[in-house]
Parts: sequence; structure tokens; C-alpha cells
Amino acid sequence: MFRSRQRVIAVFSYRFDAHLVSDLIANLDPIVDGWIAYDDRKATGAFSSEPLRRHALLAAARDAGADWILAIDPDERLERSAAERIAKLTSVYRRIAWGFRLREMYSPTDYRVDGLWGEKIQYRLFKAYDPANCQSKDFHDLWYPSSVGFKARDSGLNLYHLKMIEPKRRKARRDLYDYLDPGHVLQDVGYDYLADEAGAVFERISPGREYHPPHVDDGGLWMADIAAGMHGRPP
Repeated sequence: MFRSRQRVIAVFSYRFDAHLVSDLIANLDPIVDGWIAYDDRKATGAFSSEPLRRHALLAAARDAGADWILAIDPDERLERSAAERIAKLTSVYRRIAWGFRLREMYSPTDYRVDGLWGEKIQYRLFKAYDPANCQSKDFHDLWYPSSVGFKARDSGLNLYHLKMIEPKRRKARRDLYDYLDPGHVLQDVGYDYLADEAGAVFERISPGREYHPPHVDDGGLWMADIAAGMHGRPP
């Protein structure tokens, strides 16, 4: 059942992180009216086509009657207050893309804030649009097209990224992106910084801005193990 006047549908795909989906849904339940998932577990190779998955999800959300779409990953959680703010954020009828402050977690309660770590923002809540206009070409692209008049706005809400909690995942993430983008064409700064902890500064999640449910890390890799030469399907 859709609870709000503007239908908000979350979209995500899962593969190596399939076991995280149940907690993601628990996090999303008070925020969105429904969700659509892309099961990518039969994919081969280290990383399947991001544009293909995005287009399929956008089309499915549009077919389901979404007015707004929230793009998220299984290893991400929105802060609790998003449930209270979502109706206001989606009450506008202009083409807005709302950004969330991406908090790279180094423990279930602490995130990194030094340098570029404190500046990350992801525009993931946007007015539904014709998927034919989707311009996504790689894994760093925006979810919405820049050619049809979207205005990017900061919601002030936090989006917590759990992948960086486990040190071996920081290195694996660096290795995966280096494998996918060896010349750093898609990101000038490169990817070494993902595993570099020099000068790290952390902040604890402020009271009232927690995410739910609490995260207990399993120490798994949650992605293809490039260093071990394992690029295929998850076990």
C-alpha cells in the first residue's frame, strides 16, 4: 500500500551484498512506499553493467507509478529522521535531485571527516523521469540526467555507507575501482585514498541522527576479490 500522496519507490541491486538486503529494507520501510530490487547474483565478471541495471530499475519504478525514486545500495542506511522529512522533500513538483551527506563509516557509529571524506554528497532522491533519458554510462555517473532541467539540492540528511567499516574492504574497494578504471579516467583523484588512513579524523553519529537497524559487521568482503583473482559469482 502506498502511504503518501507522492509515491516514493526505492531501487537497488544486489549481488555479493545480498545478505545485507533485509536490514536495508528495515531501514527503508518507514521512509518509502515500496521498493524494487535487481537480483544480480547470476552476473559474471567483477562488476556487471551499471547502466543496464540502473535503466532496468528506473523503468520498473516508473511502471510501478513512482513519483519520486530513491536510489540506494544494500550497504547504505539513511538516518532515522529521513522518515519525517521525506514528505516535505517530495512535496515539490519541480525536477529536484536531493543530495545526502555520504558518511563513510569506519565503525558502526563513527565516520571519517578529514579532507574530501567530509565533503562527499550523493544525489539519490529525484523526481521520476522517462528512463529513455537516462544518461548513466559508468558507476560514478549521476542517477538523473543533466539534460532535462534537474536542480541539485542538499537535503541535509546523512546517508551512512557501511562498506568501509572493515579494513580489508577498504583495500578491496581500492583494488576493484583500479581494476575497473585503471587509468583513473572516471575519477582524477584515483582510488588509493580509499585505503589510506593517514591523518584520519572521525566524528560520532550525533544523537537523533542514528540509522536503524543497528549494524553488526560480519567481516565479509561484500564485493569481488580482485587481489585473489576471484571475479565471478558470489558463493
